[in-house]
Amino acid sequence: MIPNYQDCMRPFLEAVNNASDTEVKLRDIITAISDHFQLSEAERAEPLPSGKQPIIDNRVGWARTYLSKAGLIDSPRRAHFQITQRGLNALSDSSTEINTQYLKQFEEFIDFTSTSAKTNDAKTLEEQNVDANDTPDEVLRNAYKTINDALAQDILERTRNVTPAFFEQLLIDLLIAMGYGINGSGHRLGGAYDGGVDGVINQDPLGVEQIYIQAKRYAQGRNITPEQMNSFAGALDKVKSKKGIFVTTSDFSTNAITESQKFSAQVVLINGEQLAKLMLRYNIGCQTQQTLHIKQIDEEFFDI
Repeated sequence: MIPNYQDCMRPFLEAVNNASDTEVKLRDIITAISDHFQLSEAERAEPLPSGKQPIIDNRVGWARTYLSKAGLIDSPRRAHFQITQRGLNALSDSSTEINTQYLKQFEEFIDFTSTSAKTNDAKTLEEQNVDANDTPDEVLRNAYKTINDALAQDILERTRNVTPAFFEQLLIDLLIAMGYGINGSGHRLGGAYDGGVDGVINQDPLGVEQIYIQAKRYAQGRNITPEQMNSFAGALDKVKSKKGIFVTTSDFSTNAITESQKFSAQVVLINGEQLAKLMLRYNIGCQTQQTLHIKQIDEEFFDI
């Protein structure tokens, strides 16, 4: 029988901890967990209803998300994982059941689950099917919201760990996907540029009208200051631009927001939460795995 995602949590930690290398590939972890539960080849390949991913891969993926949010594992690079001291502590007692209830002792995990709940009253996965007052379509929409909230946070964390050049190009790609500029109209200005601007989008073929971009790839809690806002305003004045977009993976301080409202140039501020939602909406760093169509009776068709 294919294990649920909570049953995969301890074997996930064990697979990472027992590996010969300090970093373990996700595919190797999936294989180790499948071996641990003695899954048959048919069970390992059994797909989700969408047919795009094996069920075991999906459940191990959710175990990874929850363990990561609780700080029991770390991801130093794409699809590679290593155990943290907190994860080692969890494994130290073989009688400890590692599940979502266990993870609730960690503040980071509480923040993760409460953020999803605040967004749209979304429930954690194990709670979604226990509310008898929810209609089936409400359960489905809540599950959809929970998945997207988790994905948005994962996108944001991964974006914080990319190189500055990668981040700047990511923003160019996002803005073009959103409809700004024309194909090939955006480019990075590079780290050697001293004007306080990281990228530019041409709104027309000749570049008569341009939007300049400032990109700050900061950790959560390191908010943008009024001084940084003024520096960007000065950079826009230098290039004689009236339009700018300031993007950060953290947030803007209240004083920075107030300062931006004084500029003669129009400056749009995008914080980490907004950035993740935009990347999700425009398929930057993610892709559609499955499409569900919810249908209802066409009353007019039967109105004879």
